[in-house]
Amino acid sequence: MTQSAAAQKPPATPRRLDPEDAQHALAEVQERLRRQQLVADLVHRQEEGDAKANLVEDLVHRQHEAELKTLLDGLHPADIAFILESLPKDERQTIWKLVSPEHDADVLLEVEDWVRESLIEAMDRQDLVAATGNMDADELADLAPDLPPDVVAEVQKGLTEEERAQLLEAMGYPEDSVGAIMDFEMVRVREDVTLEVVLRYLRRLHELPDHTDQIFVVDRQDKLQGILPLSRLLVSEPETEVRAVMNSDFLTLNPLDSDADAAGAFERYDLVSAPVMDDQGRLIGRVTIADVVDVMREDSQEQALSRAGLQEEDIFAPVSTALRNRAPWLLFNLCTAATASFVASQFEGTVSQIVILAFLMSIVAGIGGNSGNQTMTLIIRALAMGRITGRNLWQLVKRELFVTLMVGLCGSLVAALFAWAISHSVSIALVMMAAMVCNMLVGASVGVLVPMVRARFGKDPAMGSSVLLTFATDSLGFFIFLGLATIFLL
Repeated sequence: MTQSAAAQKPPATPRRLDPEDAQHALAEVQERLRRQQLVADLVHRQEEGDAKANLVEDLVHRQHEAELKTLLDGLHPADIAFILESLPKDERQTIWKLVSPEHDADVLLEVEDWVRESLIEAMDRQDLVAATGNMDADELADLAPDLPPDVVAEVQKGLTEEERAQLLEAMGYPEDSVGAIMDFEMVRVREDVTLEVVLRYLRRLHELPDHTDQIFVVDRQDKLQGILPLSRLLVSEPETEVRAVMNSDFLTLNPLDSDADAAGAFERYDLVSAPVMDDQGRLIGRVTIADVVDVMREDSQEQALSRAGLQEEDIFAPVSTALRNRAPWLLFNLCTAATASFVASQFEGTVSQIVILAFLMSIVAGIGGNSGNQTMTLIIRALAMGRITGRNLWQLVKRELFVTLMVGLCGSLVAALFAWAISHSVSIALVMMAAMVCNMLVGASVGVLVPMVRARFGKDPAMGSSVLLTFATDSLGFFIFLGLATIFLL
């Protein structure tokens, strides 16, 4: 029976876990920083070299620092991370210096990557070694890409051979794989011992690894034989052997599996933890619900940004950084908008003769875009969940087109009534109705094809999808509406 040495760490100091704490604490931090800056500005207005004014500033500065430190010491590391992410870089560095060294490691693990880099840059080598020296191998592997190589090398010297091997193994797996998020902290037992022996062993441990809902049963070569749920351990007779009550039917993960696939499995089977096995059947780690929640959150954030053509960035990053992130897709969007305007300009004669068309064509383009956005959202989610295959693709396309057609017919009747009410022309109403249905079908088609094609070529299906959809529904919407108007109204 074995357990990772990392599980022997002393229990953490209780922290407040009210979700509103972070919001209140952020407001308090910002207010105290504002007061501190106000005092500094008042002192600077005094005569230069005024010793009394400088003394007052120093005393007030120390008082504010003490108050901020007391506030930060009462917060959970996740709340401190939220505060750091919500402050401009200068204020962020000020607060980071006041965080207790014992919490540095937890905060570094909680903050987003774009904040972590700036925090690490502000720390000297000795502080970094101290902060990372007591981390688990999987946690250190998460930070290693952002740490100076000499710090990683120094921390490795303090690891045991087993921990060093675990660190190198974790660092060797691709990003977004199960191996990159698994941890090595778990409880393992043999199948030929009694439950009483297992219970005595558990009582000797200082604490169980986080999210321990099952014990892994292995042989002497660490090959996984089964799992022993804690609930079954507690209700079964102590004299019973492990092999008699363990589950032999269980879900396992491979370290090269996608972390998104693992997240899907956790959601589907309501898992709290799952073992990770290598190709030889040896137990090498586990994935917990905490790891999976992080994956889901990151995927959700990336998907939301990708649809607008953005990458993750510091909200207080320099303007030059923001321009590099946003300009490419904005320039592309400008080109698509110019194309749509060019299409509309080709029907200048039609619009000049029937001016009301200029007010109605934006409705056709907007409704087509919204309809396509609904379809695209469903497709991107289905792709993320692995629900689209070669067998059901065509069936899905037909369904989306049919649903869009039915919704379009209903919506176009309302649009036609509106067009008739403001134009008093049945012909314009019918053109409006036909154009809207056609453009909604265009939006649905693009909503299916764009993410599917991008996924087929190994690209993020959400990246820039909204921009491409808008381009199609605007350009073709104007073309269809004004084209029909030219044919049937002139």
